[in-house]
Amino acid sequence: MKGKVFSINISKTKGVAKIPVSEAFLIKDFGFQGDIHAAPGGRQVSLLAIESIKCQNECPKVKKTGEALNPGDFAENITTEGLNLTQLEIGDKLNIGTQVILEISKIGKECHKYCAIYYKLGDCIMPREGIFARVLKGGEVTVEDDIGVIKNAK
Repeated sequence: MKGKVFSINISKTKGVAKIPVSEAFLIKDFGFQGDIHAAPGGRQVSLLAIESIKCQNECPKVKKTGEALNPGDFAENITTEGLNLTQLEIGDKLNIGTQVILEISKIGKECHKYCAIYYKLGDCIMPREGIFARVLKGGEVTVEDDIGVIKNAK
């Protein structure tokens, strides 16, 4: 299984869409430098597939508003392309570019309060299709970096 980094998304404030950037630095055991959600723990980096975002854009409510959803709108740090995130399991590792190694730590997200996407569409895909990872090895991540998967041996 292989994919690419479609978008890197950072925010300095909680509760807003993240802004796409061309490159960013991941800090070991922390997350993206400069991102409000970076912190020790199991949810250092969030990932969502561009294919999932494109499917949401086919939703009748999105079409009715005429506003397309974009990378970062779901507050994901990395938008992937060509990688089926729903097939990953806790403990699987992702190699990004030549330096970074992430370990999948959580599948989905519990929403304690509804986000802006939920209020806009009546649904949010992050609880079902988003994943979270810990940073095992930090380094620079750039758009178009390759993403390789190492399945966890059971």
